[in-house]
Amino acid sequence: MRIKRSVNALKKRRKILRLAKGYFGNKSKNYRIAREAVMKSLNYAYIGRRLRKRDMRSLWIARINAAARLNGLSYSKFMHGLKVAGINLNRKVLADMAVNDAAAFAALAEKAKSAV
Repeated sequence: MRIKRSVNALKKRRKILRLAKGYFGNKSKNYRIAREAVMKSLNYAYIGRRLRKRDMRSLWIARINAAARLNGLSYSKFMHGLKVAGINLNRKVLADMAVNDAAAFAALAEKAKSAV
């Protein structure tokens, strides 16, 4: 008995065309072109998930630096002061404090200043 592929092939094509829905022109209509576009976009998404982590870290550092300079410290001196003082807070939390709780950040900056 031979194997007939029509159902599986159709499912495969339908899956790709569903992922390509909304793409411009033939990229959403033509299977061969849609397949290339989908593979490319999935690859971009994979790369983007890694880049987002870097982007967020640099954003946090920029926010901490701005808030530290308002309190008379540079970013590196502030972070070093926290480390010497034994305060272990990650950059995400520090950036959130810098934006939403300036008084608590100022208290941390004072502790960092006195530790350096």
